[in-house]
Amino acid sequence: MKSILFVCTGNSARSIIAESIINNEHSDTFKAYSAGSNPSGKINEDIKEYLETVKKYNLKDYSSKNFQRFIDEKTKLDHVITVCNNANNEVCPIWPNKNQIDHWDIEDPVSKLVNKTKDQKIEIITKTFNNINQHINDWINFEK
Repeated sequence: MKSILFVCTGNSARSIIAESIINNEHSDTFKAYSAGSNPSGKINEDIKEYLETVKKYNLKDYSSKNFQRFIDEKTKLDHVITVCNNANNEVCPIWPNKNQIDHWDIEDPVSKLVNKTKDQKIEIITKTFNNINQHINDWINFEK
């Protein structure tokens, strides 16, 4: 079983989506975690609702947290994947094993969700979810 840490700045949307996809769709091979370089302290409510109601994922043990925790606890991680440019720039200089870092430039959905209808939000989140899921599937196929 390989472990993956997904990192974005706020750890409220993209990294949470990636963590939940791995832990729900690929749990036979991988264990995923997520963290932020400047965590918001909570999962975005629209993202959380989508993952729990549309995808039927259990987010009970998910939280927004700082990636420093994984460094301090010396958590064994086989891969670190940054899912935004800000986190990539912040994580790479301090992460102990730079050979294990990959970067995916995923557009932040959170700012797009403001003042949108429920249907518009679902469309925005679905697009982000599908983009991340495609990156994961491509990455897993490459890793095999």
